[in-house]
Amino acid sequence: MSDRKHRIDVDFFRQLDRFTFLVRKRVSSAYAGSRRSHRKGHGLDTMGYTEYHPGDDLKSIDWNVYARSEKLYVREFEEDKSVTTHILLDSSNSMDYTLDTVTKFEYGAMLAAGFAYLVTKDNDKFGISTYSEDISISQTHRGRRHLLRDIDRLADVELKGQTALDHCVQLYEKMIKSRSLVIIISDFMEDLKSIESAIYRLSNHDLILIQVLDPSESDLSMHGHVKLMDLETNDEMKTYLSNNFKDKYQEELQAHIDGIHNICNHVGADLYTFTTDTPIFEAFFNAINRRRM
Repeated sequence: MSDRKHRIDVDFFRQLDRFTFLVRKRVSSAYAGSRRSHRKGHGLDTMGYTEYHPGDDLKSIDWNVYARSEKLYVREFEEDKSVTTHILLDSSNSMDYTLDTVTKFEYGAMLAAGFAYLVTKDNDKFGISTYSEDISISQTHRGRRHLLRDIDRLADVELKGQTALDHCVQLYEKMIKSRSLVIIISDFMEDLKSIESAIYRLSNHDLILIQVLDPSESDLSMHGHVKLMDLETNDEMKTYLSNNFKDKYQEELQAHIDGIHNICNHVGADLYTFTTDTPIFEAFFNAINRRRM
């Protein structure tokens, strides 16, 4: 285990307090942002009253109404439907890349922590697991105390290996007991077939993919003679970055992103791409606003 600590700044949590994370849940037909159900249950808000019948829950009798009417009435409640959020964060070597100050992993960890923070506002369950060639599964839990522990754990994660998203999703999907919100955060710089298979495995859930890129990866600002190293395999390549090479790179990158977009569109998943120079709050603002539409 490396002694290196990842820098995970959570000061933006205060800004997130102004927003409510809206989750589209496919469990209910007409679900579009509010997780409030109108089924009868033991929620917090009273829908109305019905006359008491033998077998009804005695705890639901409203004795104040009885005092006024001398009749027994039972409170009906709106049922709060809880959604578990599963967050998978890429911890492969490629996420250690940066030409500035924030690595892709650190940016992704802040996104993961921010989504978990929004989930805790409704006291719903969440889990943040990290993956590369294998997956380190975190059990789902609820509460700010667990969130703070998760942030400390992410700060100590050792980045290693290559990315095997489909393999890791195969292992993780056994953890998901009901239809849930699943968020995958990665640079998605792996074979499109693996990404496609993982997306289809999770297509019954409310699925969000967040692609994190360094600005230098997004626009390939380097020029001339360079030595490139693959962080996942340690392979090195000396080459010359001409304008034609950079144009070809941009075409290939965009084709890869478009391919992920097409797969997501086919199953109703969402894909967002952010570079690490995008303010974290701005990333959340864009994602949340788009999901309201």
